[in-house]
Amino acid sequence: MPEAPQNLLERAEHDGLVSDNNKKALKFIESVTSQADEVQDRVLAEILSYSANVEYLQRYGLNGHVDKGTFKKVMPVITYEDLKPYVDRIANGDCSPILCSQPISEFLTSSGTSGGERKLMPTIEEELERRSLLYSLLMPVAMYFLFIKSEAKTPGGLVARPVLTSYYKSLLFKDRPFDPYTNYTSPNETILCPDSYQSMYSQMLCGLCQNLQVLRVGAVFASGFIRAIRFLEKHWPLLCNDIRKGTIDPKITDPSVREAVLKILKPNTQLADFIEAECSKESWKGIITRLWPNTKYIDVIVTGTMSQYIPTLDYYSNGLPLVCTMYASSECYFGLNLNPMCNPSEVSYTLLPTMAYFEFLPVNRKNGEPKSLKEDQQQVLDLTDVELGQEYELVVTTYAGLYRYRVGDILKVAGFKNKAPQFNFVCRKNVALSIDSDKTDEVELQNAVKNAANHLSPFDASLIEYTSYADTSTIPGRYVLFWEISQSGATQIPPSVFEDCCLTIEESLNSVYRQGRVSDKSIGPLEIKLVESGTFDKLMDYALSQGASINQYKTPRCVKYAPIIELLNSKVVSNYFSPKCPKWVPGQKQWCTEITK
Repeated sequence: MPEAPQNLLERAEHDGLVSDNNKKALKFIESVTSQADEVQDRVLAEILSYSANVEYLQRYGLNGHVDKGTFKKVMPVITYEDLKPYVDRIANGDCSPILCSQPISEFLTSSGTSGGERKLMPTIEEELERRSLLYSLLMPVAMYFLFIKSEAKTPGGLVARPVLTSYYKSLLFKDRPFDPYTNYTSPNETILCPDSYQSMYSQMLCGLCQNLQVLRVGAVFASGFIRAIRFLEKHWPLLCNDIRKGTIDPKITDPSVREAVLKILKPNTQLADFIEAECSKESWKGIITRLWPNTKYIDVIVTGTMSQYIPTLDYYSNGLPLVCTMYASSECYFGLNLNPMCNPSEVSYTLLPTMAYFEFLPVNRKNGEPKSLKEDQQQVLDLTDVELGQEYELVVTTYAGLYRYRVGDILKVAGFKNKAPQFNFVCRKNVALSIDSDKTDEVELQNAVKNAANHLSPFDASLIEYTSYADTSTIPGRYVLFWEISQSGATQIPPSVFEDCCLTIEESLNSVYRQGRVSDKSIGPLEIKLVESGTFDKLMDYALSQGASINQYKTPRCVKYAPIIELLNSKVVSNYFSPKCPKWVPGQKQWCTEITK
């Protein structure tokens, strides 16, 4: 990974690319990365000073100390399970200073789960301004598909919702001043529409009406942007009809959306004919540059599990550059990609020292999988102490009440911007399957499969072996499980039993997965493929032929390597899909129980 330019401001000024606002942003980045160690010490001292009297810090005997040495000595490195009892008290209405001296304004729901439910990350009003600062350092796209997701209220009355939903509903977003870099084709009303179909349709309609003005296109995740293009594939006749007549399809019933779109939509027969001609062609290769000819790049996240969508994006865009701008999560906004036009495989993020106090737990590799070392085995390192080429698990201390919290992201040091390290995102810890924002680990998958396999017992059948993969060849993508079963009974197993197995697995998975199936429509029905007897022996034979040790071999519960998937698919004798969506409601199970009592 080439080192970042040592002075972004000098380079940008030389190229004539800098406005006054951008000069301020670049000077800020230069300043905080040049003094990363001092800034980090100040940030930690500020956090500990602000929250000196909170219950959590007092419990461990910090006693008002704000120095790094005492903090590291007395405060443990924790996971969400350690934090959950405190979060539950806040969610249930305890307003005392438990984690933070400032009032908790809402919970941000994480895509990670605990006990099958979304993790709740406390946040404060001040954090919204800190996140907005990071957005101000970016150059957002013109046609950007933004969506809100469902939210719920805790028993104590606090809102719990995804971090982007929180931001889009804030006045900082809705009342943002005009800036050419935040001039989206989508009116706020279309973004804030809670109906996913109406939101997608109206945003696409506005983007098509302004097709010659669009310079950049995108969405947050690659999967979301591809879903928008597939939506266009399905609904372009309706969209063309609206553009031709200057009307809005009757299915769009939200009054505020209709009013906002009608301010943009005017009858345009020529544009409608052009879109119809392009969309009617047999091939949709390069459809993005055909419909939006001035587009310079696609702004989407394509790191981590989203890299599986790169070939599809290249197909639809004729190989436009893929730009990843920001690294953020519900826990904290972390940093920026200072070389946004780089190849997706080279994306690295510079952590901004002002966002939080960052620490790093060294990681080693066991059978190719990253394993974090226990904090008592090796020192947890500061931001400026990490080493080039090494992998770490990210640990954060935030202004909103997280102290030495393990985020679960595995990062690799790719270079440095002044004193601030730049990291490649390697993976989420323990994630086996992911299509969109869902994250399913091996333990959860095993429990779900175990529940489903019970359906086989009445037929004297049992599950011998299984594996899985995330199939993104269709949109939406879906989980696919390969099952090898053994049956001693003579009664044939009806297809409905395997369909019930599919649904049982889905019902057993976490709420983020089920929301993706039910509400977001971002995940397709789960599929079980039955394979012929002996298939998994052949899978082992293949692994051994590639150098695996027979003494250490175990069946992988998730596969990604194309030749292995091809081998498994060649042995399929039948396949079955989940017959309906699993159950899902906004909020957490215990809240729904408490509300109905």
